[in-house]
Amino acid sequence: MKPTLVVLAAGMGSRYGGVKQMDGFGPNEEWLLEYSVFDAIQAGFGKIVFILRAEILEDFKFYFEARLPEDIEREYVLQQIDDLPGDFTPPADRVKPWGTGQAVLVTKNAVSTPFAVINADDYYGPKAFSEMHAYLQTIDASKYAFSMVGYLLENTLSENGSVSRGICNIDENSFLVNVEEHTKLYRNPDGFIVNDGEGSQKELSEGTLVSMNFWGFTPVMFDKLESYFKAFLSERGQELKSEFYIPYAVQSMIDEGLAEVKVLTSKDKWFGVTYAEDKYIVEEQLDQMHEEAVYPVMLW
Repeated sequence: MKPTLVVLAAGMGSRYGGVKQMDGFGPNEEWLLEYSVFDAIQAGFGKIVFILRAEILEDFKFYFEARLPEDIEREYVLQQIDDLPGDFTPPADRVKPWGTGQAVLVTKNAVSTPFAVINADDYYGPKAFSEMHAYLQTIDASKYAFSMVGYLLENTLSENGSVSRGICNIDENSFLVNVEEHTKLYRNPDGFIVNDGEGSQKELSEGTLVSMNFWGFTPVMFDKLESYFKAFLSERGQELKSEFYIPYAVQSMIDEGLAEVKVLTSKDKWFGVTYAEDKYIVEEQLDQMHEEAVYPVMLW
């Protein structure tokens, strides 16, 4: 069976000032997510599962139903605050969902094959999808044989200031040991990539692999993910802003000796949209890729 692409598209875009996953960035006002969906289909993914908020469901569905090829299976699922396991109920004043871990969990009944997980508001490039697709085709779906796409640090830096990145520590067989979060990463005037997060500059090597939250999983992970989520809710379920994240769950499975995460590598440039000021740079890069025939004049 062809692998599935799961898209995290329920974000609220508070820093961007709008619904960025539904904003136009391409030369024909294509959404940034359209490029990931296009690249995934070209790579051989057979189903797309979109995780959404109820407020954007109908408009989102209308948009993609007019574009997706008929032979691509698609499903739209909602991430809701009260969609919790067991007898858990959310605090009355909570307004946001429970994070990316809960988002993946709500796809449990929609996913039956090995699958990839991406953010809707990031550009990953064709290479990442072809690498992930090829790996998902080789694994035993009954095992915790996970994967992630690592990017070269220099291909993820911003022209608008410092960034935070998760640096991948890997073993001699390219399996993930852990991801270390680093803040205030940027290229200094001398051309070196430095980490200024601890108050003293530390130089980082070109070619350092970082995680941009492009994961590959097998369906057996859902039961374990749910057990972690229940433990999280027992401890922090009455907090108004606590979130249950995918990287935490993955690291827990690694530490328990349950899962292995193969780190694949993409040399494509990654870019994302956090602030409204990022839009112009993204538009420029997409225009250039259309001109260079990385993408056709019209995606669909």
